[in-house]
Amino acid sequence: MQLPSRSHRDGFLFLNNGVTFSLYLDKNYWMADYKSLFIVIAGLVLFLFALNKLSDHLKELSGDKMKKVLDRFTSNLFTGILTGVIVTILLDSSSAVIIMAIALVNVHAMTFRQAMGVVMGANIGTTISSQIFALNIGEYAALPVAAGFLLMVMHKRKVYRDIGGIIFSFGLIFFGLFTMEEAVEPLRNSDYFVSWMHSLDTTWKGVSTGAFVTLVIQSSSATVGMVIGLASKGLISFAASVSVMLGAELGTCADTLISTIGRNRAAIRTGVFHLIFNIITITLGVIFLSGFTKLVLWISGNASIEQKIANAHMLFNGLGVIIMIPFVHWLELLMKKLVPDRSSPAKKHKKSIEMA
Repeated sequence: MQLPSRSHRDGFLFLNNGVTFSLYLDKNYWMADYKSLFIVIAGLVLFLFALNKLSDHLKELSGDKMKKVLDRFTSNLFTGILTGVIVTILLDSSSAVIIMAIALVNVHAMTFRQAMGVVMGANIGTTISSQIFALNIGEYAALPVAAGFLLMVMHKRKVYRDIGGIIFSFGLIFFGLFTMEEAVEPLRNSDYFVSWMHSLDTTWKGVSTGAFVTLVIQSSSATVGMVIGLASKGLISFAASVSVMLGAELGTCADTLISTIGRNRAAIRTGVFHLIFNIITITLGVIFLSGFTKLVLWISGNASIEQKIANAHMLFNGLGVIIMIPFVHWLELLMKKLVPDRSSPAKKHKKSIEMA
């Protein structure tokens, strides 16, 4: 008696007569996927570690100068935006800059109106990271890693060790990206993974995924970096990449909102403004997503998909700030209604007398 032939599909055993004989799990199939995912996680951890170290070394190198810059060069909305852009580029962290602004507002060193400009500028400054990630120079990451390491161990002066730490961290960032990019390559053969990535073409699913991932890993830069890595391997479409990027902008509001806990009302307004600003711009981005993606593709021309995603990130945040500038006054009034000042005991007493 001849047994029916069998074929493996997605790790299960099927008979040639169309009847399922058993749910046979192909260990080799699943282990390949698991190994890829574990390496992706390792690359992500390395990437996040490098990002945090880069920010720490930049803060060490600048000392309290950045706080003084924020305090001094934010006399009006436009200088606030420009200062937010520059400081975010120098610190490589929009969250750090916004949290500094919240701290300055809390001690009355900066007004809420000035902080609004810093928040908008930080949103533009953070897009420089995606432009750097799009360079795709992970293969050469060993050079800055080695150079930075030598500076760190060979020099006794702290300033040189911090410079070495910055170079070393940059190298680790690219190596982490390169590790993730190489690890996802085998996942191209996973029907489950490919199917899930294709589902991100649904705009709201892409946005919610980007927001959730950023909320978990606490870094919009890492989310955008992962998207760039997936796109470089053809695992995610440009439209889905843009949707995930929009969601990452929402997820990054979590740490700034947490930093407002225990602060005064003006500081809380700053954190809430960051959230409202991103919600409005993301909503506009979703509504006009088709036109926006066409604009990015037209501007980018024959650039690689990595560069197109980076351009989309920069264009979205830049346009968001430009669109919102005319409405800053009304947004300021809205924030004061959403987060009103606490009435002093004297005012409450006066109001109770008037009511009587």
